Amino acid sequence: MDFWTFIQVLILGAVEGLTEFLPISSTGHQIIVADLLDFGGERAMAFNIIIQLGAILAVVWEFRPKIFDIVKGLPTQRNAQRFTLNLLIAFLPAVVLGVLFADKIHQYLFNPITVAMALVVGGIVMLWAEQRRHVVSVEHVDDMRWSDALKIGLVQCLAMIPGTSRSGSTIIGGLLFGLSRKAATEFSFFLAMPTMVGAAVYSGYKYRDLFQAGDLPVFALGFVIAFIFAMIAVRGLLKFIANHSYAAFAWYRIAFGLLILATWVFGWVNWTAAAA
Repeated sequence: MDFWTFIQVLILGAVEGLTEFLPISSTGHQIIVADLLDFGGERAMAFNIIIQLGAILAVVWEFRPKIFDIVKGLPTQRNAQRFTLNLLIAFLPAVVLGVLFADKIHQYLFNPITVAMALVVGGIVMLWAEQRRHVVSVEHVDDMRWSDALKIGLVQCLAMIPGTSRSGSTIIGGLLFGLSRKAATEFSFFLAMPTMVGAAVYSGYKYRDLFQAGDLPVFALGFVIAFIFAMIAVRGLLKFIANHSYAAFAWYRIAFGLLILATWVFGWVNWTAAAA
């Protein structure tokens, strides 16, 4: 691994870890940063699969007591069974639409300009959602009904558009559908586990020929960096939402998206992917 590759891996691993569970779109940031760093091609596709697994492992580790309780209680406890069923219901829409449309979306929408527009639109929606009066009908994730899970699973599908944000769509969707801020955020984290693992396994199998033994040091470093920064992001977000709204993330999305669009309109940055 040469020095420039080392720097690229550090930056991209950190970006993945920090943004995966914040409502600002990890995929969008990866597309923009990778374009700036000129880190693309088939090797980058395989790399992204690995670092996403590093990020999801951080959530698994952070919520391991809850996961253990659910697994232990599945045979006999109604709450554990209902929570697992809700995750499955919320997970299924993304599976169906992902299999049907993932390739087309990747072909036509995975570019910095689409990301920038989605960041701006998503930020505006987040501001609108935060300014509405919240009527909480579900205080805790264990109180969710199957219909709540299905609604959140459907809005999660919006995140197939890069720049929308999987966590952003599920959290804001949860707030709109009556979940408390804590319940919406926790369910978003738990829903990320099957969604991201499923996407990684599907992509890993589909692009299995891209994984080469010589890239192991690159993948291992990216995995570890993504894990570390994802742990920081998850713990920070859980503390942040206790006393704050998501408005700060919305304004960040709008400002960052407008900045990218400005660099494109005025020709300050040659966004090669935008012309692909």
